[in-house]
Amino acid sequence: MFDFSIPIDRHGTWCTQWDYVADRFGRADLLPFTISDMDFATAPCVINALQQRLTHGVLGYSRWKNEEFLGAISHWMTSRFNTQIDAENIVYGPSVIWMIAEMIRQWSRPGDGIVVHTPAYDAFYKAIQGNQRQLLAVPLQHNNAGWFCDMAQLEAVLARPESKVLLLCSPQNPTGKVWTRHELETMAALCERHNVKVISDEIHMDMVWSSQPHIPWRAVARGPWALFSSASKSFNIPALTGAWGLIDDASSRNGWLEALKNSNGLSSPAVLSVVAHIAAYRDGAPWLDALRAYLRANLVYLAERLNNAFPVLNWQVPESTYLAWIDLRPLGIDDSALQKALIEEQKVAIMRGDTYGAEGRGFVRLNVGCPRVKLEQGVKGLIAALASLH
Repeated sequence: MFDFSIPIDRHGTWCTQWDYVADRFGRADLLPFTISDMDFATAPCVINALQQRLTHGVLGYSRWKNEEFLGAISHWMTSRFNTQIDAENIVYGPSVIWMIAEMIRQWSRPGDGIVVHTPAYDAFYKAIQGNQRQLLAVPLQHNNAGWFCDMAQLEAVLARPESKVLLLCSPQNPTGKVWTRHELETMAALCERHNVKVISDEIHMDMVWSSQPHIPWRAVARGPWALFSSASKSFNIPALTGAWGLIDDASSRNGWLEALKNSNGLSSPAVLSVVAHIAAYRDGAPWLDALRAYLRANLVYLAERLNNAFPVLNWQVPESTYLAWIDLRPLGIDDSALQKALIEEQKVAIMRGDTYGAEGRGFVRLNVGCPRVKLEQGVKGLIAALASLH
């Protein structure tokens, strides 16, 4: 019904991943597997809704607080995550990372500590440091069962007087970890005990592959919290901008709305983003389910190819996301040497792991959100680069 195998040429569309790959990798002639957008056209229902809105012709100031937008979000949370929400708790923002940064500004002061599991999405570091806060790292651990948090270590960090906010990534980027209910409930209790507020970034909530389902923070929350998400990752519409969130505490929510309207002058949303979210959340589930099957098959293909070439890696499909977090440390290969081989010899751009913090050394993050024919080229280049250095 939906065909994700046909490549779409994104060159010349001001595309960050393709047209500006030289900004990060120094060359423009590379095949990119980098930032987390996908090489697929968005769902037909979204395209149709956008076309209908454009046909109207008038693109004036708009409002996000309407029954269609709020209802679509409520419908998605109920139908996909069995989570009932109060539409009065919904807030809007231009992007999830902007919303995180604004909430950090409201819930902390310069110099305060923001607790983060590492390795972490690189924009977390920028949002925290750019707002003159300090990042307090809690490195994730790994064993045969997967990634986990040492809760005693987390509590020690939460107990520090400067700790004001836990910035949770759920599911976690870049490891792909899906937090269990027990883990979430433990974190909620610890945050309540130490008077630490929680910001939960759940932008990857629709991309879970494991039997462990995604559990929204709302289901376990015990103190002040904010949950932020968007259809931008799942339906590949980040260029439209636009995100949404839940803020349970009325005072915090009113402070958010006041800042959105007055301090930041963002009360009028990107109307095409509102239209796209409504269409995606109301009618996009069949397309998303087909996409999810394709993405998981891409991850399985990657695992088979990598482990066939280098059995010592024993790389497993992550629990979530279309971002393959690959541990190359068993091969003992220098990160910079690998990047040099990938860029200069294989003409492939793959994110080096230390982009996501010191704990990422020895890893790469490869975006599989693309047609299989492109992925095949990238995996071939990665294997060839590794073989040349191993």
